[in-house]
Amino acid sequence: MSTTDVARADTGRAGVFARATLAMGAMAVGLGTAGAVGDVVHARLGIDGFALRLSVALTCFVITVPLIVLLRTRFDRRSLAGLGLSARHAARAFASGVLITAAAAAVVFAAGTGLGWLRWGAVDWLALATFLLTNTLVALLLEAVPEELAFRGYGYRTLNARLRRWTAAVATTVLFLLTPAAASAVQALVNGLLGGPVRPPAFAPPGEDPVSYAILLSVFGFTLLVARIATGSLWTCVALHLTFLTINRVTLLGDARDAGWSVQLNTQDAVLLVPAYLLLTVLAFVVLARVRGRRLGWRDREPEPAGTDATRTR
Repeated sequence: MSTTDVARADTGRAGVFARATLAMGAMAVGLGTAGAVGDVVHARLGIDGFALRLSVALTCFVITVPLIVLLRTRFDRRSLAGLGLSARHAARAFASGVLITAAAAAVVFAAGTGLGWLRWGAVDWLALATFLLTNTLVALLLEAVPEELAFRGYGYRTLNARLRRWTAAVATTVLFLLTPAAASAVQALVNGLLGGPVRPPAFAPPGEDPVSYAILLSVFGFTLLVARIATGSLWTCVALHLTFLTINRVTLLGDARDAGWSVQLNTQDAVLLVPAYLLLTVLAFVVLARVRGRRLGWRDREPEPAGTDATRTR
């Protein structure tokens, strides 16, 4: 498609960068405000546990998702289906995200166990089932849906309408990396306004090495983008995101989160298993794209069809 087919809202590199940054800002505002609300609710009302996590997740969802929808439908006058949210084959796309990610993790963790890097604990089936239900709800509302809609949905799609795919992917990943720091700053600001505990803004969560965190977040963001490009569906990204969080929280963080199952790391090298299974996931989606005859095309642009508005699907 030639550049003459690009709609008015998609012209100009500065314009698409600005709009993608607005999506990142929406995510940072939602996440930071939710964190501050959680701080205040916990301090003043004594709410804890699942109720607290759910209140934080709901706050993030009801702020971020409507803002992205407004950007797409009112500002851009485009359909949400164009972000990869088409209902057609949505169930198959979601299932592929779950199954491919889980299979890759199983292969890599099995190898790690064989090398003696991991020691698995006993399973408390009731606790595990409870955790899976509560974690799925919170993770979808707080992270998987709003982050995928903001970045691999709106941000990437907006950038790729004007820029080559690899440039759009890099820019999307950079914005994804900047979000934790921006959300931390928003949380400090809102906490100050609400009288909650004000912590200095930070890039990485407490106890995390910033460099390792940045590397893992970059690999994770790249994996999500490959899944988005390989399948054309944002539902795959939502499922991959949810599965990644669930696997890591059940296994590596199982004790801390009372997940009913956990694993002990017998060597520091075991942390490499996480990026390893993400890279295996990338490989699997590349193969899937080839099998389906879908071209990844890292040098391609995908302009939005001229005349497409929010009342029509692509």
